[in-house]
This record gives sequence, structure tokens and C-alpha cells, in this order.
Amino acid sequence: VAPAALGDAADYLVEQAIAIIAYYNGDIVTVEIPAAVELTVTDTEPGIQGDRVSGAKKAATLETGKVVQVPLHINIGDRLRVDTRTGEYISRV
Repeated sequence: VAPAALGDAADYLVEQAIAIIAYYNGDIVTVEIPAAVELTVTDTEPGIQGDRVSGAKKAATLETGKVVQVPLHINIGDRLRVDTRTGEYISRV
């Protein structure tokens, strides 16, 4: 399935991910994915240890290319849980 046909769901799907796709007359009508997914950070600025309370955020690129705002202590290679409904960081896994 082409990523364009999946819409925003393509930002959260990786190989072997589970999605429910409804077709009508050969066209995709809806795509249902889990409410939260676990993805790996592929690019971000270096993490700052000890800065977990300030609430400051930085951009992090995930393995699907999606960019989310994360706390400053997140590093490249960390696995994150992301809310697929809002696109927001939930926690580090």
C-alpha cells in the first residue's frame, strides 16, 4: 500500500506493524492503527542528563520520518511510545 493512501497513519507504521484497512470498491476508506506505538529515535540533539523537570522540549525524528517534540533527556536510539491520535510523546520505553 502506498504511504499516500494511508494518510497520517503512515507516520506511525513500520514493517510488521498491525493496521486494519477497510476497502470499498478497491479504494482505501479507513485505516485503523493502535492508539499508541513504539518507535525508535533516529535523529535528535544530544540529551541533557538531569533536565527532566523543566518541561523544555526538543525535536526528535523517529524511524518513520515523523518529527515529535520530546523532553531534553531523549537520545538517538531511544524507543519512545507515541500517541497516534495526537502525535505527542508519551514516554520512553
